[in-house]
Amino acid sequence: MWLLIAFIAVPLIEIALFIRVGEWIGLWPTLLIVLVTAIIGSTLVRSQGARELANLRGSFNELRDPTEPLANGAMILFAGALLLTPGFFTDFVGFALLLPPVRAAVYKQLRERVKGASFTLGEHPQQDPFQHHPNQPRGPQDRVIDADFEEVTQSDDGPKGPSGWTRQ
Repeated sequence: MWLLIAFIAVPLIEIALFIRVGEWIGLWPTLLIVLVTAIIGSTLVRSQGARELANLRGSFNELRDPTEPLANGAMILFAGALLLTPGFFTDFVGFALLLPPVRAAVYKQLRERVKGASFTLGEHPQQDPFQHHPNQPRGPQDRVIDADFEEVTQSDDGPKGPSGWTRQ
């Protein structure tokens, strides 16, 4: 329901703002503002997106929880989409999402509303890695594969020379 309201309200807000700003400063300055905000916004999105991608890689390298860099990256991507959409309201929301304190507040609100089951990397130090605990799912390290093998040697009774499939 909220999505339907947003799809109706946002274009109406944008149209009203275009009319008001156009009356106030004229058509061409209004269009120039929309174009300049798209250019500035795309530049900011590219630089902040690269920085957040480096933070994400760092969290993987240091085995930290990647949730916050992923959420920041998603918000920066959404901000970029808003900034490329012509309009003053969407530009305001897009530029606001490019501010780290705003993203931190949005992330905090999302984290309070969305609950994940768990996030672990590797074994817990207090647990015996060879002991299966009933509340933990089994992983690939818990599987034992029992197999027999036979050593295969190449015999000399095969065809000699080219196989006919290759050109010489």
